[in-house]
Amino acid sequence: MSNKLKENLDNNVFSYTSELSPERGTDLAKMKSVYDMLKDRITAFNVTDNQGANMKMSSLAGSIYIKQLGGEPIFQQTCRDRNRMALESDLLGAAAFGVKNILALTGDYISFGDHKHAKAVYDIDSVNLIEIVKGLNAGADMNGNKLSGATDFYIGAAVNPESVPLEPQIMKFEKKILSGCNFFQTQAVFDTAKFTKFYDFYSRYEGIKIIAGIYILKSAKTARFMNRAIPGIYITERIIGELESAADPLKKGIEIAAGIARELKPLVHGIHIMAYGVEDKIPYFLDELEK
Repeated sequence: MSNKLKENLDNNVFSYTSELSPERGTDLAKMKSVYDMLKDRITAFNVTDNQGANMKMSSLAGSIYIKQLGGEPIFQQTCRDRNRMALESDLLGAAAFGVKNILALTGDYISFGDHKHAKAVYDIDSVNLIEIVKGLNAGADMNGNKLSGATDFYIGAAVNPESVPLEPQIMKFEKKILSGCNFFQTQAVFDTAKFTKFYDFYSRYEGIKIIAGIYILKSAKTARFMNRAIPGIYITERIIGELESAADPLKKGIEIAAGIARELKPLVHGIHIMAYGVEDKIPYFLDELEK
């Protein structure tokens, strides 16, 4: 069974990924609608895992659903909600249904989300999870027990190229590579000068693929909220000012996102598009980017 994302990145075919967030319920109609709209322009879809620590349908179910529709899912797994045994079980389930891509994440803190009294697990972190996936690919669980059928995951992880200070992020980035990570999707990039410093570092790692995160901002209010509430996000005052003075802030947000992506394209292997609540604008973003 082929893996379009891996094939593209291995052959240096510039790729686009985007996000599909399962619903808070059993209705799959919105996921299908967004998938149908983007399937001809997006290489692979991240199926989010209780994004922002908000309870939704599982990423495992969503990933299998996208696979059944003929799409290429990226199964997101966070360490926040499951111990190592549950993570391994879900990985085996995903592999059995033909899911080939995994994004290993530690996960947002419970305090950010809608179940603030839930107990976070964090039995392991994302580096350990990458090691587990590498072991499953080799045919054994993390205790060395042989599997009846190995997995074949293309292993991804996250990195924040705008982290301040950058050094701790670089250290974890290296650990993820040494643990077996194949590709990275970055947090949203708003400052290309900061990203260039990160590029100077990661470009020495031959074979590691970087997909730069691009966020489509809806308004100056959204930008200010993200600066205040989301760790690791740094939206410049210049961008906020452009949104604030624009007659059509969303249109301006698309233009800004496309401009950043255009600058990053020569430095990366793909673009990961984040457009929360405005997924229908992703085609316009791609049109703007390709002008």
